[in-house]
Amino acid sequence: MRNYTKHYINGEWVESTGSETMDVINPATEEPAGRISLGTQEDLDRAVKAARAAFPSFSTTSKAYRVELLENIAKEYEKRKDGLIDAITEELGSPRGMTENVHYKMGLVHFQTAAEQLKDFEFNERRGDTLIKKEPIGVSGLITPWNFPTNQTSTKLASAFAAGSPVVLKPAELTPFAAVILAEIFEAADVPKGVFNLVNGTGETIGNGISSHPDIDFVSFTGSGAVGQKISENAAKNVKKVALELGGKSPMVILDDADVKKAAKAAVNNVVMNSGQVCSAATRTLVPNSMHDDFIAAVQEVLPGYPVGDPNGPNMMGPLVAEKQWDRVQGYIEKGVEEGATLVAGGTGKPEGLEKGYYVKPTVFTDVDNDMVIAQEEIFGPVMSVIRYEGLDEAVDTANDTIYGLAGYVFGEDEEKLQDVASRLQAGRITVNNAKADFTAPFGGYKQSGVGREWGDYGIEEYLEVKTVLGMPS
Repeated sequence: MRNYTKHYINGEWVESTGSETMDVINPATEEPAGRISLGTQEDLDRAVKAARAAFPSFSTTSKAYRVELLENIAKEYEKRKDGLIDAITEELGSPRGMTENVHYKMGLVHFQTAAEQLKDFEFNERRGDTLIKKEPIGVSGLITPWNFPTNQTSTKLASAFAAGSPVVLKPAELTPFAAVILAEIFEAADVPKGVFNLVNGTGETIGNGISSHPDIDFVSFTGSGAVGQKISENAAKNVKKVALELGGKSPMVILDDADVKKAAKAAVNNVVMNSGQVCSAATRTLVPNSMHDDFIAAVQEVLPGYPVGDPNGPNMMGPLVAEKQWDRVQGYIEKGVEEGATLVAGGTGKPEGLEKGYYVKPTVFTDVDNDMVIAQEEIFGPVMSVIRYEGLDEAVDTANDTIYGLAGYVFGEDEEKLQDVASRLQAGRITVNNAKADFTAPFGGYKQSGVGREWGDYGIEEYLEVKTVLGMPS
């Protein structure tokens, strides 16, 4: 049982000013795995004050100093590999292989990438006698989600440190363990006092407190659209800059020349990764009418290769993060059946033999109309909606017929068609044929999938303000 009832403020582990605590539940066992304090407004005020006090010195540190700091963080992060894997497997229910190869590695790569990008980052630009400067924005409030406890947290932290911005972090209550370990990593890497502050707590108290705090200059949030809207409303009261990475209902357009079995495997892998709890997951699979039956048969053949079960065993998919999330996904599966979609795999209830733990069946619907609820709303579970199309124009129109625009996927052989579809999809990141992630490239969404970009140099830019100085001869 982990006892993480202290906050990390101004370089020290301190007791909360309140007495309220919360158990963190292991979703595979439904038993408490640890306990955190639910911070108060006073705890948050102390953290913001520490960050504000650290800003004058940290914001004027040299680029070389911050590069070295990020490199030291990466080294200390690698030393905590086993502890991070244990913590994320326990709090999120992510299978150990997935935890090591995705969660752990993505967190590490963000620190390494920020260090490399910072080396060549230009903070000053000359245009004749005009000097354009990029300066640290101030104190940044970071609110991170439960589904990627290191990835989403590390990309924000790495960019903030690279820019010279002190931070206050509120991790998700459901998965706070990794953030505590990150605080210990920063302590070992000699991150200056006040530059990093961690306050656990609820969205109602700490999340709202961050987004409305007069002494926080910038808020970076990853999570649901509804919460993102509330953060924007809070921030607008003092015209605070906000970056939002929100939901998605991403399409995978499979071309008529695609290898059916490879396409099925790509589609299933995308939907079941992290138990479907991925904002950029390709949950709408668009297939040509002529390929439909073969594709469904291939999906049914592929699915057994993704066993569900104990995250400490040889399984590809663990449980959902919490009972509330399990209920949500069950409700959407029931809704799909009510709407008249054809259930070809999975369904409601837990997989056979898994009565304890928030496990769900990987579920595939076909005969889905794009205006159905299961095709329009983010489910955040391993549920695939297969939608037929006749021509590429119809496929693109259907793919773009959504309030979201976080990601898109194209799978096939014809390079001209791949390029054509990729260019017409309205989304912030398009992946062609399972291309590998580029951590230097920007990540973020169109439409209601968010505002701003993370990763690489674009991520650093979010934590900077632009100043123009006129009449400065070189």
